[in-house]
Amino acid sequence: MARYNAERKARAEADSKANEAAAGSTEQRNEKGGNAQYKPRLLGRTYFQRKKSCPFSHDRAPKIDYKDVKLLTRFVSDYGKIMPAHISGVSHRKQRELAKAIKRARMIALLPFAPSHYE
Repeated sequence: MARYNAERKARAEADSKANEAAAGSTEQRNEKGGNAQYKPRLLGRTYFQRKKSCPFSHDRAPKIDYKDVKLLTRFVSDYGKIMPAHISGVSHRKQRELAKAIKRARMIALLPFAPSHYE
């Protein structure tokens, strides 16, 4: 049991040294703006990923209405599914309102339940 614990401790130390070597010193990490190992990369360069803002939260935002088919179709996929909030950028509260409006529009036949190419 003691030998097993010693081997496990040695492995943990080796792993931590390897992680420190891969991450670089704190000066390098701060110089690069964080740990470069975990930044998203696009063709070898880091890119800035902007936080999505809710299209219904600002001042002149359109109201969510089940009769506004043009607005609702922006949040329905090609396959007729409601787009999830993490893709469309809609806040949780507005996503619930949007889903309810889409379902109402489907019930009174303003929006199709299935896409037209399935008919």
